Amino acid sequence: MGDAARAYALLAWTWTRAAAQYPVSLALLAAGAAAVTALDVAGIAMLFAHAPRIAGFTAPEVLLLYGTSSLSFTVSDVLLGTSETLGERIRAGDFDVMLVRPVSPLVQIATEEFSPRRFGKLVPAAVVLAYALPRLHTHWTPGRIAMLPLMVAAGTALFCGIWVLTAALQFVLVDGQGATKAFTYGGAFLTQYPMTMFARDFVRGVTFVVPLAFVNWQPALYVLDRPDPLGLPAAARFTSPAVAALVCAAAAAAWRAGLRRHRSTGS
Repeated sequence: MGDAARAYALLAWTWTRAAAQYPVSLALLAAGAAAVTALDVAGIAMLFAHAPRIAGFTAPEVLLLYGTSSLSFTVSDVLLGTSETLGERIRAGDFDVMLVRPVSPLVQIATEEFSPRRFGKLVPAAVVLAYALPRLHTHWTPGRIAMLPLMVAAGTALFCGIWVLTAALQFVLVDGQGATKAFTYGGAFLTQYPMTMFARDFVRGVTFVVPLAFVNWQPALYVLDRPDPLGLPAAARFTSPAVAALVCAAAAAAWRAGLRRHRSTGS
């Protein structure tokens, strides 16, 4: 793990240093990424322009969900988002080249064309949280305060696990990048809104099958002092780190299984 982290940092820094040779372009691209991400906030604002609540949640409460989800997903996207191109690498034969290098192929894929411009997506999320947190009608205890960074960290780890899992699926599907986006980008969009918006069976699916509800929904119920619509025990609010660890372990196992299954393209 230590060698992989050092290799990741070195490769990411190499791409960052290359991008920094064009500072104006980098700044404009980062601003553009922030502006595009802010469109999601504009969509939420339009909804609240026509209704005081969404599925029983006020604007600050929904913005809390948006901000924590966006922070978690953006960091995971920066770290591992390019792993979704694995299928393309396999078809082109580029992945075979990565296998003979003395660096983890996952690290190589994750740092391919690493660009700091994607950090611009963090700006709208940070601004939204700075706006929403003081306006929440909740009793701030030390536990609730500590839950905020914990849910972002656990959500980031959970999304990272999902990125690797969906990448590992491409060892089998090869051309499955479009389908796997439903779990990555689709999961990011889903977790920006209250789960009470969706059918109970769907919520059960994203709780017990693809555990997206543990990105921020379950911890947010604790922060907001809200009951769980599925009636799960109060202890479920604190299980996001454990769920993230399980997802990451499953992702690591799936990745290793995919590597063992992989056969060269012969190119």
